[in-house]
Amino acid sequence: MFLGTHAPRLDDKGRIFLPAKFRDELAEGLVITKGQERCLYVWPAAEFARFTDQLRTAPVTSKGARDYMRVLYAGASDEMPDKQGRVTIPPQLRDYAGLQRDCVVIGANTRVEIWDAQAWESYLAEQEPAFAELSEEVLPGVL
Repeated sequence: MFLGTHAPRLDDKGRIFLPAKFRDELAEGLVITKGQERCLYVWPAAEFARFTDQLRTAPVTSKGARDYMRVLYAGASDEMPDKQGRVTIPPQLRDYAGLQRDCVVIGANTRVEIWDAQAWESYLAEQEPAFAELSEEVLPGVL
């Protein structure tokens, strides 16, 4: 499980240091792809394979499923962290997420998300009031 918020910087070669506490789970390889809300999703390779297995059950006749899978897989990139724990983010994914220099890396349970620092601050400011005032069940039986 990935938890926490970290603030690494993108270097001139488009690399980012993965948080030390995430490195073991990502050491065997990872997949970076477009996420929702203009962030990047980083999946351990095995978790991405599990997620892919779930998507395979979606009917090919579902336009929403086809659209989602096209965007997800077309933007996906297999990567391997280097010995220092850095991973290269491909240029098209950096552009998609608006990554310049200051980034935020968050744990999001089974995946990691990479955000432009300003985009994350804006997103968080928008979501905090709704999070604090949540009065309905988000997941029945859980919250």
